[in-house]
Amino acid sequence: MWLEIFSFFVGLFFSHAVFRIPLLIFPRMKSWNDQFTPHPEPVNVDGELLLRVLHMRNFYYLGLFFAFIPLVFGWFSIKYGNSPLGFGLWLASGWLIISNFSSFLTNEGPPWTKNLAIKLQIVRNRAESADSCCQFSAPVWEVTAVRCAICREILLAEPRPDLGRPRSDGWIKGMTRLILSGGRPLVSLNDEEE
Repeated sequence: MWLEIFSFFVGLFFSHAVFRIPLLIFPRMKSWNDQFTPHPEPVNVDGELLLRVLHMRNFYYLGLFFAFIPLVFGWFSIKYGNSPLGFGLWLASGWLIISNFSSFLTNEGPPWTKNLAIKLQIVRNRAESADSCCQFSAPVWEVTAVRCAICREILLAEPRPDLGRPRSDGWIKGMTRLILSGGRPLVSLNDEEE
């Protein structure tokens, strides 16, 4: 009985972890992060940041493809092998696929969107124009918003999602936090002001 329960939870965990592999592993490679400041320091709003937002969006969609792997293995395991393990694999990956596809219907989707990249480009364009917040405008994306590093004006009230930088809180704690949050920001500007 305990072995079947353990097998079921192993299947659940494995399916959930496989879905997050592209977000947890690929963007955290050293060569992908040489151009960024260490986590959790602010990130300059430049072309590299815009490209990273679009890369994180692609890694999110790649995770949906990865979720089909445990779905298939779960089906075969239910049919030909360890049913509790297969049911755990099948249940978790099926739930992840359905919930992520349904999030598009509610316009929630991933925290990294094309619209977010456009907003950051608009901030960047404004900083380089005559309409900038100050003479030496330098937009940086802090945890809760995009601010000017010189005059501290808020340029975009958008909390920063995970950008794929190696976490300062350690590998295990950082990965656990990312698995639970899905890369979404944990704080907002309203939380900071309270």
